[in-house]
Amino acid sequence: MATEKMEESVKRFFVGKEKDLIQAKRKNITVGDRDLLIIYHQGMFYAMDQHCYHAGGSLLNGDIEEINSKHCIVCPKHKYKISLAQGECLYKASNPKDKTQPPRWYSKGIKQRVHNVTVLDGDIFVTLSEIPKWIESDYYQTENVHVKQYLIQNKKN
Repeated sequence: MATEKMEESVKRFFVGKEKDLIQAKRKNITVGDRDLLIIYHQGMFYAMDQHCYHAGGSLLNGDIEEINSKHCIVCPKHKYKISLAQGECLYKASNPKDKTQPPRWYSKGIKQRVHNVTVLDGDIFVTLSEIPKWIESDYYQTENVHVKQYLIQNKKN
């Protein structure tokens, strides 16, 4: 659980020491009422909702790939590609009416909520996103995430 710290009327949550997170590369943590994944990749810190927007799978063990000059985490469950910086879902497709054109990358828009990471004197803080609109990963940000996953899985049977 992260500890809350008020600074200049902004809620920042302490999530760990910079050196520890650099060494670990990734960390799951609950911040406020959200389950987050903190990622250190190529000199940058990122924070996003821990559960993939598509089906609620954990992103903790997802590979990181560069797609269209964007660093993306690949959901281990269904291979959805989500940009670390924006939470944008990317997919590759081709136009079936024009077979001469190779497949290219497209965006489904922002699907995964990302949060601001700040480094202060060797401490890492996260400020939760205040974007007021619904983002698909919000669905999996409740105490009942495991109940929802169970219901989704059993609905198919």
